Amino acid sequence: MHYVILRDDDTCAFTPRACLERLYRPFLHRGLPVNLAVIPEVRTAVRTPDGRLEGFLTAGNGPAAPLAPVGGNRELVEYLRAEPGYDIVQHGCHHDYLEFGDSNRAGLARRLSEGAGSLLAAGLARPAAFVAPYDRLSRAAFVEVAARFAVISTGWFEAGRMPLPWWPAYALKKLRRRPHWRAGRTALLSHPGCLLSFHRPYADMLASVRRAVESRTLTVLVTHWWEYFRDGAPDEKFIAVLHEVAAWLASRPDIRVVSFRDVAGGGIPLS
Repeated sequence: MHYVILRDDDTCAFTPRACLERLYRPFLHRGLPVNLAVIPEVRTAVRTPDGRLEGFLTAGNGPAAPLAPVGGNRELVEYLRAEPGYDIVQHGCHHDYLEFGDSNRAGLARRLSEGAGSLLAAGLARPAAFVAPYDRLSRAAFVEVAARFAVISTGWFEAGRMPLPWWPAYALKKLRRRPHWRAGRTALLSHPGCLLSFHRPYADMLASVRRAVESRTLTVLVTHWWEYFRDGAPDEKFIAVLHEVAAWLASRPDIRVVSFRDVAGGGIPLS
């Protein structure tokens, strides 16, 4: 059996309900869960390293205030609360650049608490998993996040960022060439890059997804809702590819699409 987790990053106060519904109704209709990495209180002026506003801000609409809690978008929140197929993941706090890449444990703890509080204040379920903005966590961040979440999903793991007590487990993971592993009670999941991205050739995308899923026991597929609606305009060809992925996943009896919460429950093999 192959297991798949679909992780969509950057849902926030700027995300139109209609965008998520357009993208993920084919998944939800087939009973395939979708894990939404939600920014609890997005900074409305956050920019990429080249100075551009982040795509999750320009693809939707939001307030002019410096920070926008996801709870301020009541239409979105009520939609998420009404749809059991969505599993909420905490995606940082404000989504500042490399927000969880520093070593100030007090600051990291504060941002984790503020983010969790913002999600709960919006009426969303307490997440079992955490995704750091830009997939970057420092050694101190790994410690603080692992104390609060059963699952950490990121792009890769580096020895220099691993807490010292985790090194034996990390070395064993490297020796066995496993993409996923455990440190204490926390499951640490990597992914094979953003296979579902407008930066990749659309004609090859489904084949790339198939190769990744068929070569692993558990695959985390990462995408970003705003990439399908860049500057507010739908990319119909890209959306069609995503829906082809949904149909393929549902057609395979040897593939089970699961949530991070399922992994937290201990019923999903990591290797």
